[in-house]
Amino acid sequence: IDIDMPVEWNLRRIAKAEGMHPRDLTVIILDRERNQGVIEQVREVGPRISLISGGDVAGAITAANEQVTGKHVLLGSGGATEGVLAACAVKCLNGDMQAKLFFRNDEERQIARREGHPEGKVLTIDELCSGDNIFFAATGITSGDLLKGVRYEDFYAYTHSMVLRSASGTMRYVDAWHEMSKLRAKGLLPEQVL
Repeated sequence: IDIDMPVEWNLRRIAKAEGMHPRDLTVIILDRERNQGVIEQVREVGPRISLISGGDVAGAITAANEQVTGKHVLLGSGGATEGVLAACAVKCLNGDMQAKLFFRNDEERQIARREGHPEGKVLTIDELCSGDNIFFAATGITSGDLLKGVRYEDFYAYTHSMVLRSASGTMRYVDAWHEMSKLRAKGLLPEQVL
């Protein structure tokens, strides 16, 4: 993949690597006005498009886990913080990604330059997330494709989490029941929660 090359070029390379025709790919794109050009370019090539309303990180994990999800690539513009988190998760899943910083104003541009991040520089997964023993954890708040959301039953809260580790290639899911009265007694839970 090469973020500086056209969308069509990248999709054809991904399809070839997967032994597929480009129209058989599924591309995840964050449904934002700023991504309309990418959406149009993908449509011209022919893959299916899975628009997501939020969850840049979840979209990256979904694409990096394509054997399970059937979705092959995440394209478009998302948040910078989310890009770093996504890189950590993707690296744990043995995936790859590239990113570029785009700035909303001159102040952001100047801050990035001072930190050594000029506009247009391609950031590799290793620049976004260095090291070879990365851990990533996420807990669902609302239910989505990857995780179930928090559920309250009687005196317990149920959570569903994912824990990834790059060194071992491990992906774990954790289903947990939290006893509300104990959390409340320790001041870890507001009174208004069930």
